[in-house]
Amino acid sequence: MALPREQVPLLRSDQPESSRNQNYLNMAAADDIHVEATPAGAGRIRGSIGPEEARRVLRRIDWQIMPLLFLTYCFNFMDKTILSSASVFGLREDTNLQGSNYSWVSSIFYFGYFLWAYPTTLLVARLPVAKYLAANTLLWGVVVALTAACFNYGGLLTVRFFLGVAEATVSPALMFVTSTWYTRDEIPTRTGIWFAGNSVGGIVSSLLAYGIGHITNSFSPWRWMFIILGVATFLLGFALLFVLPDTISKATFLTPEERQWAGDRVVVAGTGQTENTTWKWEQILECVQDPKTWLIWFIALLCQIPNGGTQNFANLVITSFGFTSLQSTLINIPYSVISIAAIAGSGWLAGRFRSMNCILIGLVVVPPVVGSALIGSRDSIPHGVSLFGYFLISTGPAALPLLLSLVQSNYRGVTKKMTMTALLFIAYCTGNIVGPQLFIADEEPTYDTAFRAIMICYALVVLLAAILRVYLQLLNRMRQRDEGIEGNAGASGVVGGGKVVDVADHQNAAEAVNEVQLRPEDYEDLTDWKTLGFRYRL
Repeated sequence: MALPREQVPLLRSDQPESSRNQNYLNMAAADDIHVEATPAGAGRIRGSIGPEEARRVLRRIDWQIMPLLFLTYCFNFMDKTILSSASVFGLREDTNLQGSNYSWVSSIFYFGYFLWAYPTTLLVARLPVAKYLAANTLLWGVVVALTAACFNYGGLLTVRFFLGVAEATVSPALMFVTSTWYTRDEIPTRTGIWFAGNSVGGIVSSLLAYGIGHITNSFSPWRWMFIILGVATFLLGFALLFVLPDTISKATFLTPEERQWAGDRVVVAGTGQTENTTWKWEQILECVQDPKTWLIWFIALLCQIPNGGTQNFANLVITSFGFTSLQSTLINIPYSVISIAAIAGSGWLAGRFRSMNCILIGLVVVPPVVGSALIGSRDSIPHGVSLFGYFLISTGPAALPLLLSLVQSNYRGVTKKMTMTALLFIAYCTGNIVGPQLFIADEEPTYDTAFRAIMICYALVVLLAAILRVYLQLLNRMRQRDEGIEGNAGASGVVGGGKVVDVADHQNAAEAVNEVQLRPEDYEDLTDWKTLGFRYRL
């Protein structure tokens, strides 16, 4: 939406777009701004939230929101991947799994996830998100516990399918909550924190499996694994129901003034408010027409093909190196620790530097390329080197949270963002369905085809991440030329009748929100394509 230069009351910034601007405001005064008060508080200047209070409010938001998101993703991973530990503690024998049966038990989860991915994404944006997530978590806990009652292949297929349906809500809901509460600079770090729950869940599930694996009575250890995790997940559902707020305006742990400030900071430096929005079909069309949608989609697909296989066959691969079933559960702990470091570290860097996201995606998948090549050459190298290669694969999961943060910070418009979220998790499901099928039973324990495929997939991710970065960079330059303004990748776009705000720290966040006179149109649900001054993170 190019505008003549004389109609845009903005100043260009002398600093490069890709850097974090140290000035909190890049603006010029608009002519004769007319301010109208609205129910949302638009048009009022708030000067009472100072820098120290801003830090305190953000800490309160973090401590209220982030532990719940972290725990939810922790259980999400444990309940999904405990199948790998169960496979070496009698599950395959007790349920009489033959040939490729185990691969299909792994994959069927993602058929359920795939089926429910788009409908649940619609519901996340239209229902009270905390209550909807809590209801799904209660159902999910019940399904996990019922897995212990399975005695055959058909029973396992059934519960795993419905587990996929129940867990399909988790990631879209957590992305929605994150983009509701946090600014574009805060989203990558916060996403990295809750996504690290995946790897922490890997550690906890390994320790749990190791302890339960010592049970020698007639009730198989793998059944206890599912019962204990199912009950714990069910209890988590009640915590989400009573502690997690549905919206900023319903956050009782904040005062009314703090709630207004928290909402306005997302309008100024986030991707817009998520309350009281309607589903817009034109935003769906825009999403599928957007080239970056499909670049991100294919990167997600290629990242998840390796993930689908390694998370379900990890223990079987480790035991092929000569370790016992109990030892295989402990060896997964350093694997998970490396993943935590990669996820949290890359998330922090992506939040700190606005031009690093795509580069980080490429960097975190380079070690898995080397690792899968080493495992594929296991016949000619010592088992210790192959095990080192297995640990190198552990940085690969860090690519997905980087993609999630790109979607959250580079898409505006609730419908467009949630449509992209649904497409992303359809790619996630497709990759995780394909991945286990590459672990061919006749190739056990080397799985040569699988590790060659992993190497190729991650190599293609490096290429596509580079293409995505170049595309976004060119898009920023084109928008800057057409609009005649610098714009900013840390701001939500033009607000207050002619200002592009760059929030660089807590003090600037407080000052920026207090200074800007938000207008009613600043609260509108516009997409990134239609938002003047919006620039993409690279």
